[in-house]
Formats: sequence, C-alpha cells, structure tokens
Amino acid sequence: MYKCNRFFFFCGLMMAISEIWKQWTLTFLMNQGSYNWWYFPFQLCSIPMYLCLLLPWIHTDRIRHAFLTFLMDYGLLSGIFVFFDTSGMHYSYPPLTVHSYVWHILLIGMGLTAGLKQCANHTWQEYKDGTLCYLLGCLAATVFNIVFHKFGAINLFYISPYYPMRQRVFRQIGSVLGNGWGILIYLAAIPAGAFVFHLFWRILHLKILLRLKG
Repeated sequence: MYKCNRFFFFCGLMMAISEIWKQWTLTFLMNQGSYNWWYFPFQLCSIPMYLCLLLPWIHTDRIRHAFLTFLMDYGLLSGIFVFFDTSGMHYSYPPLTVHSYVWHILLIGMGLTAGLKQCANHTWQEYKDGTLCYLLGCLAATVFNIVFHKFGAINLFYISPYYPMRQRVFRQIGSVLGNGWGILIYLAAIPAGAFVFHLFWRILHLKILLRLKG
C-alpha cells in the first residue's frame, strides 16, 4: 500500500509541476498575461492529478480504493481514447504539444499500474465508488462552466451548455438529436467504457486469485 501511495503521489507531483508550467506558458508566453479559462485544469484527464496528490493522506480504504479504481478505469480510458482524436492535443508552441502527449501516456501508465499492481480489489462496489468520483467531477465541472463562463470561454469535461459538443462521434449525435442529448449520451458513454475496463481488471484479478489458490 505504501509503495502504491508513493508512486502515485510522485506522479501527481510531477503532473502538478508540469501543469503550473503549462498555465504559466499559456498565460504569459502565449496570451500576454491574460488568463485563458479554456485551459483551466479541470478536465477528465486532469482529475487523476488531484487524486494522486490526495492519496497519501487518505486513510479510509473505501475512498482510497475509489481513487485507485478511477485511475485504472476512468484514467486509463481517457488516456487511451484521446489518441483516437488528437486534435485537442496540438498547440502552436511545440513544448505544449509534447506535454499533452506525455500527460496522456502517463495516464495510461498510472491506470495500468493501478490495475496490474492490484492496489485496489476490483470489486463492483469499487466501480460504483470510482463512478461516484466521476459524477462528482461532472457536477463540479458543470458548476465551474456556469460560474466562470462570464470571465471567458470555458468548457470543462466538454459539457458546457454554452458550447456545442466537440468530441468526435458525439458532436454528430448532438447535431442530429440536439446538443443536450449529445452531452448526456457522452456523459453516459464514459462510465460505460469504464465498466468495460473494470470488467477486464476483475476477470484478470479473479484469474490471478485462482492461480494462487491452485
């Protein structure tokens, strides 16, 4: 448990330092000192950074396992599927593009580590708790989108009611059924995808347990 905490905290710390650099670069190097709310660090792929920084101070097993389940289900999902549409990862300043790619590769690495190291128990209750983390993130993103909209363009989790859905496939759904439906289907698709990842981890975990008992 201690080794898991130390590894994830180190990852979170490195992510936080790189995120501070990114925010400084976007604000002062690329935007003449004016903050661009579009890059406020609270996207689905940003949540693992906060969870990793909190892990060493979480002493309740259920919360700790919920965080780790989020990493191996939702974090891994966001890390992998962003490579199916990399348009949002490219910047006019190349180091920021490199940062974006490294960030999502790290998400994949952390997700695999959380799953393969069996830091969590891979139960369905843990999937529910990890999904609760996701839903709380969606709620917070919605509040931020509404509250900070008056300060500038902001679209956290890509679910702002003020902007059309941007994600591939879901933007087509939004254009046909309406943006609200596009957002709702997008929000539902993420835990569905995370469910598939959790099922994989659960089957793998059960196979390992059977081998140990055999």
